[in-house]
Amino acid sequence: MFDFITILFLVALFIIWKMFKVVPMRENWVKERLGKFAGVLQPGFHFFLPFLDRVAYRHEMREQVIDIPSQRCITRDNVEVEVDGLVYLKVMDPEKASYGIGNYYKAATDLAQTTMRSEVGKLDLDDTFKERDRINEKIVQEIDKASEAWGIKFLRYEIRKIEPSPGMIDTLEKQMEAERQKRAEITLALAHKEARINVSEGERQEAINISEGEKIKRINEAEGRSQEITLIANATAEGIRLIAEAIKKPGGQIAVRMRVVQQYIEELGNILRRSKISIVPAGLANLRGFFEGLGSVGSAIADVTEAPNVSTAPKAGKK
Repeated sequence: MFDFITILFLVALFIIWKMFKVVPMRENWVKERLGKFAGVLQPGFHFFLPFLDRVAYRHEMREQVIDIPSQRCITRDNVEVEVDGLVYLKVMDPEKASYGIGNYYKAATDLAQTTMRSEVGKLDLDDTFKERDRINEKIVQEIDKASEAWGIKFLRYEIRKIEPSPGMIDTLEKQMEAERQKRAEITLALAHKEARINVSEGERQEAINISEGEKIKRINEAEGRSQEITLIANATAEGIRLIAEAIKKPGGQIAVRMRVVQQYIEELGNILRRSKISIVPAGLANLRGFFEGLGSVGSAIADVTEAPNVSTAPKAGKK
C-alpha cells in the first residue's frame, strides 16, 4: 500500500513538473502542441498540458557572435589572401528562426563566407586593406537581405584578419622597404636642400650686416673727418683773423718779419745739423745785407718801443 502511494505521488509530481515551466529572461521558447506550433513563450511562468505540449526550440534573444572560419580568397589582381571575421546577429522572430531554416548558425557562417569571397574578389589587394569598413558594411547588407526570411537580424560584420600568402608577404615587405628607402632619400634630400638654403640665407644676411656695418662705419668716419676739418678750418680762420688783427696794430708787421726771420734761422740750422753734406745757401754773398736788414729791424722795434716815452716827455716839461 505504501509503495502504491509513493508511486502515485511521484507520478503526480512528474505531471505537475510537466505542467508548469519558467522561461528565463534571456530566452524565448517555441511551444508545440501535438507537434504543431502553439506559440512563443516569453520570459516568465507558463502552463503546459501534460503529454500534449512540449518545448520544441529555445532561442537566445541576446546579441550573439559567430566566429567565421578562415578561408582563402582571390583578389581582383589575382592575389591569394586568407580572410576571417566575426558576425554579430540577433534573433528577432523565434518562429521564423525555428521553422524558416534548419540551423541559422551554419547558414549565417556559410553565407558570410560566400559573401566575403565575392566582395574580396571585386577589390585589389591594396583596397582590401584600405576599405575594410566598406567591405564590412557591404557584407552585412548582402547577408541581411538573404536572412530576412530566417527571423535573424545581422547587426554587423568585422573582418578580423586579411593575410596574404607567404610569398606575397615577402614581396610586400620588399616593396615597403623600397618605399621607406625612397622616403628616407627624399627626406635627406629635402633636409640637405633646406640646410643649403639656410646656409646661403645666413651668408646673405651676414654679408648684408657686414655691408651695413661698413656703410655706417664709413658714414661715421666721414662725419668725424668733416667735423674735424670744420673745427680745424674754424680754428685756422680764427687764428688767421687774430693774426690779421695783430698785424694791423702798431709794430705788427715788424713782429711778423721777426717771426719769419726766426723760423728761417731755425730751419736752416736743422738742415745743417741733419745733412751729411755741407750746404751753403745760394744767397750767402748777401748774408751781410741780411744781417744789416736784421739790425735795421731791431732798431725799428726799439724805436717803436721808445716812442711812447718820447711823446710823453714834453708834457712833463710843460708842467
